Amino acid sequence: MKAMICLCLCLGLWMLWACSRKATYQSVDVEEFAVVMQQEGVVLLDVRTAAEFAEGHLAGATLLDVQDSSFLSLAQEALPANANVAVYCRSGRRSAAAAEKLAALGYKVVNLKGGILAWQAAGKETER
Repeated sequence: MKAMICLCLCLGLWMLWACSRKATYQSVDVEEFAVVMQQEGVVLLDVRTAAEFAEGHLAGATLLDVQDSSFLSLAQEALPANANVAVYCRSGRRSAAAAEKLAALGYKVVNLKGGILAWQAAGKETER
Protein backbone atom coordinates (compact mmCIF):
# COMPACT_ATOMS: atom_id res chain seq x y z
CA MET A 1 0.00 0.00 0.00
CA LYS A 2 2.81 2.40 0.93
CA ALA A 3 4.57 1.61 -2.35
CA MET A 4 1.40 2.45 -4.30
CA ILE A 5 1.00 5.77 -2.49
CA CYS A 6 4.64 6.60 -3.11
CA LEU A 7 4.31 5.69 -6.79
CA CYS A 8 1.20 7.86 -7.19
CA LEU A 9 2.88 10.74 -5.40
CA CYS A 10 5.97 10.49 -7.60
CA LEU A 11 3.86 10.27 -10.73
CA GLY A 12 1.84 13.30 -9.67
CA LEU A 13 4.96 15.35 -8.96
CA TRP A 14 6.47 14.33 -12.27
CA MET A 15 3.28 15.39 -14.10
CA LEU A 16 3.27 18.77 -12.34
CA TRP A 17 6.89 19.30 -13.29
CA ALA A 18 6.33 18.26 -16.92
CA CYS A 19 3.27 20.48 -17.31
CA SER A 20 4.99 23.48 -15.76
CA ARG A 21 7.87 23.38 -18.23
CA LYS A 22 7.29 25.77 -21.08
CA ALA A 23 8.90 25.41 -24.45
CA THR A 24 11.29 28.27 -24.98
CA TYR A 25 11.78 30.56 -27.92
CA GLN A 26 13.46 33.90 -28.37
CA SER A 27 11.70 37.19 -29.17
CA VAL A 28 13.88 39.77 -30.90
CA ASP A 29 13.54 43.28 -32.31
CA VAL A 30 13.41 44.16 -36.00
CA GLU A 31 17.16 44.52 -36.49
CA GLU A 32 17.96 41.19 -34.83
CA PHE A 33 15.16 39.52 -36.78
CA ALA A 34 16.60 40.82 -40.06
CA VAL A 35 19.92 39.18 -39.17
CA VAL A 36 18.25 35.89 -38.21
CA MET A 37 16.36 35.85 -41.52
CA GLN A 38 19.63 35.92 -43.44
CA GLN A 39 21.13 32.91 -41.70
CA GLU A 40 21.43 29.76 -43.76
CA GLY A 41 18.67 27.23 -43.32
CA VAL A 42 16.22 29.55 -41.54
CA VAL A 43 12.58 29.12 -42.52
CA LEU A 44 10.65 32.40 -42.48
CA LEU A 45 7.09 31.76 -41.31
CA ASP A 46 4.14 34.17 -41.48
CA VAL A 47 1.36 32.96 -39.19
CA ARG A 48 -1.32 35.48 -40.19
CA THR A 49 -4.39 34.87 -42.34
CA ALA A 50 -4.20 34.54 -46.13
CA ALA A 51 -5.91 37.94 -46.49
CA GLU A 52 -3.30 39.61 -44.27
CA PHE A 53 -0.50 37.86 -46.15
CA ALA A 54 -1.89 39.16 -49.47
CA GLU A 55 -1.79 42.73 -48.13
CA GLY A 56 1.98 42.45 -47.69
CA HIS A 57 4.52 40.05 -46.22
CA LEU A 58 8.25 39.59 -45.80
CA ALA A 59 10.04 38.31 -48.89
CA GLY A 60 10.43 34.54 -48.90
CA ALA A 61 7.88 33.91 -46.15
CA THR A 62 5.81 30.75 -45.97
CA LEU A 63 2.22 31.22 -44.84
CA LEU A 64 0.75 28.97 -42.14
CA ASP A 65 -2.22 30.50 -40.29
CA VAL A 66 -1.73 29.79 -36.58
CA GLN A 67 -5.49 30.08 -36.07
CA ASP A 68 -6.10 27.12 -38.42
CA SER A 69 -7.02 24.05 -36.37
CA SER A 70 -4.47 21.99 -38.32
CA PHE A 71 -1.60 24.47 -37.77
CA LEU A 72 0.68 22.02 -35.97
CA SER A 73 0.22 19.19 -38.44
CA LEU A 74 0.70 21.57 -41.38
CA ALA A 75 3.82 22.98 -39.73
CA GLN A 76 5.27 19.51 -39.26
CA GLU A 77 4.61 18.75 -42.94
CA ALA A 78 6.09 22.05 -44.16
CA LEU A 79 9.08 22.41 -41.84
CA PRO A 80 12.12 20.13 -41.75
CA ALA A 81 12.42 18.42 -38.35
CA ASN A 82 15.60 20.33 -37.47
CA ALA A 83 14.51 23.70 -38.88
CA ASN A 84 15.37 27.04 -37.37
CA VAL A 85 12.19 29.09 -37.71
CA ALA A 86 11.81 32.87 -37.82
CA VAL A 87 8.13 33.60 -37.15
CA TYR A 88 6.04 36.76 -37.34
CA CYS A 89 2.45 37.99 -37.45
CA ARG A 90 0.80 41.41 -37.41
CA SER A 91 1.74 42.59 -33.92
CA GLY A 92 3.62 39.70 -32.30
CA ARG A 93 0.85 38.06 -30.27
CA ARG A 94 -0.12 35.27 -32.64
CA SER A 95 3.49 34.62 -33.58
CA ALA A 96 4.41 34.28 -29.89
CA ALA A 97 1.68 31.64 -29.55
CA ALA A 98 2.94 29.91 -32.70
CA ALA A 99 6.54 30.12 -31.46
CA GLU A 100 5.59 28.41 -28.21
CA LYS A 101 3.78 25.61 -30.07
CA LEU A 102 6.66 25.11 -32.51
CA ALA A 103 9.28 25.18 -29.76
CA ALA A 104 7.30 22.47 -27.95
CA LEU A 105 7.75 20.33 -31.07
CA GLY A 106 11.50 20.84 -30.87
CA TYR A 107 12.03 23.62 -33.41
CA LYS A 108 14.45 26.43 -32.63
CA VAL A 109 12.23 29.49 -32.96
CA VAL A 110 12.80 33.24 -33.09
CA ASN A 111 9.77 35.54 -32.86
CA LEU A 112 9.59 39.10 -34.24
CA LYS A 113 8.61 41.46 -31.42
CA GLY A 114 5.94 43.84 -32.66
CA GLY A 115 5.30 41.80 -35.80
CA ILE A 116 5.11 43.17 -39.30
CA LEU A 117 3.84 46.48 -37.89
CA ALA A 118 7.21 47.00 -36.17
CA TRP A 119 8.98 45.84 -39.33
CA GLN A 120 7.16 48.43 -41.44
CA ALA A 121 7.60 51.16 -38.81
CA ALA A 122 11.37 50.54 -39.03
CA GLY A 123 11.20 51.22 -42.77
CA LYS A 124 11.87 47.62 -43.79
CA GLU A 125 10.51 46.28 -47.07
CA THR A 126 7.56 43.99 -47.61
CA GLU A 127 6.17 42.49 -50.79
CA ARG A 128 2.75 41.52 -52.14
